[in-house]
Amino acid sequence: MLLGVLAPTKGEITYFGKNFFLHREEVLEDINFSSTYTNLPWNITVKENLTFISYLYSIKNRKKRVAEIIETFKLEELQNKPMSDLSAGQLTRVNIAKSFLNYPKILLLDEPTASLDIDIADYIRKFLLKQKDKWNTSIIITSHNMAEVEEISDRVIIINAGKVVANDTPENLAKSIQMSHIKLLIKEGLKKAIEYCIKKNISHIISNRYITVDIAEKNIGDFLKDLAEHEISYEEISIDKPTLEDYFFQVIEKK
Repeated sequence: MLLGVLAPTKGEITYFGKNFFLHREEVLEDINFSSTYTNLPWNITVKENLTFISYLYSIKNRKKRVAEIIETFKLEELQNKPMSDLSAGQLTRVNIAKSFLNYPKILLLDEPTASLDIDIADYIRKFLLKQKDKWNTSIIITSHNMAEVEEISDRVIIINAGKVVANDTPENLAKSIQMSHIKLLIKEGLKKAIEYCIKKNISHIISNRYITVDIAEKNIGDFLKDLAEHEISYEEISIDKPTLEDYFFQVIEKK
């Protein structure tokens, strides 16, 4: 609906204060999108695809712009290859590159780093943040990668079964979870630690000699003091505060 492919059953869509369906061509000049599940023409090269798509927009000096996009997204070695020869990760990168051709004011990205190698995915995330700040671009991302969403988003909307169940900053959503994860390496006395958790009704998971417990952040000090009083010692400790992923799982479990 945001791209004009489907019409809403009710309500309206406005961009830049203009009704989308009354000013469709004008509005689409300043919008672009990328989806992992959308294929570009299969039997022409990467460069030919970018050049062809550039003619959908009023781009000044499009030959220069296509060259810039190829360089920015590190597509030099792929530019003369047909799309059919590319890997899943390379296809994703070309799709994202395509979405920046027209200097969009609004960018719609569906799973933007799916199938990408770790280093390329990190590069794309940093590039998106840079473009947002440089061009004041509004970016809407759909993703199941909560760590990625937490890293790059100013605001998060979680949808479950077609209903909006959360709408806030990632920081505020994570803070609404009271529990922190404490991971302890206990080489001697692990059995005693397990018995203690059972007695105190503390949620815990065992992995080899590690025990991970869920404790309210305000109670961490008392918990560690209690372990010492029960002569339960540990050799390593890590404390992870709640994340957006924790919030996501809590919301979905409730629903």
